Amino acid sequence: MTQPLAYVHPGAKIAQNVVIEPFTTIQNDVEIGEGTWIGPNVTIFEGARIGKNCKIFPGAVVSAIPQDLKFKGEYTTAEIGDNTVIRECVTINRGTVDRNKTVIGKNCLLMAYVHIAHDCFLGDNVILSNGVQLAGHITLGDFVIIGGTSAVHQFVNIGAHSMVAGGSLVRKDVPPFIKAAREPLSYSGVNSIGLRRRNFTSEKIEEIQEIYRIIYLSGLNNSAAIDKIELELAATAERDEIINFVRNSERGIIRSGGNKNVE
Repeated sequence: MTQPLAYVHPGAKIAQNVVIEPFTTIQNDVEIGEGTWIGPNVTIFEGARIGKNCKIFPGAVVSAIPQDLKFKGEYTTAEIGDNTVIRECVTINRGTVDRNKTVIGKNCLLMAYVHIAHDCFLGDNVILSNGVQLAGHITLGDFVIIGGTSAVHQFVNIGAHSMVAGGSLVRKDVPPFIKAAREPLSYSGVNSIGLRRRNFTSEKIEEIQEIYRIIYLSGLNNSAAIDKIELELAATAERDEIINFVRNSERGIIRSGGNKNVE
């Protein structure tokens, strides 16, 4: 159902049961899946691909061109997964030639005034609290939570199931399954509460804690810590995910905050 005061370009592909409220603008080459609600005063630019049962609140701008002086008008997209909620005044820029698209996964919650720049890839079930700012080329794993007013440097990776405290400046990569806090941003223990909520067993959480004791609390450098983990701990999906994340980090991972008691 499109309200008469909304503008929808004839070239947009709007599925059944989509509600488009007044004063919203939807340009050409936009696709919107079934059951999605588009609130008033929303602007959706060319290249937007919005999934099913999403909710987009007033003032949001989806698929605007990148705020990147290298952008030359190449064809790119901004893709939003099913059941994602985009709150008031969120801005999501489409990709550049680097990745060709910006991707938001399924079941995400982007709270008010979040900005997601070009070529960011967000996994499923990500929560970005009010005012989080993501620069370009950032990758967030599934179930990442970032506290309000945090800012993330371009090209940073944040691993799955990690939680970043509100007001953080994220300049380096944040490995999976951990909490990150303080200034400068530092390892603050394993995200054990979040992992329990997602049905990780106590044994699995203890395994992850032991891995991070070696990485952050043993006094070894990253290479030596990884060697020790591979030698002493049995291969599991979580162990290998952590090892591969640390090895492939181009910006380097956040360091320990110096608290030997963090878990």
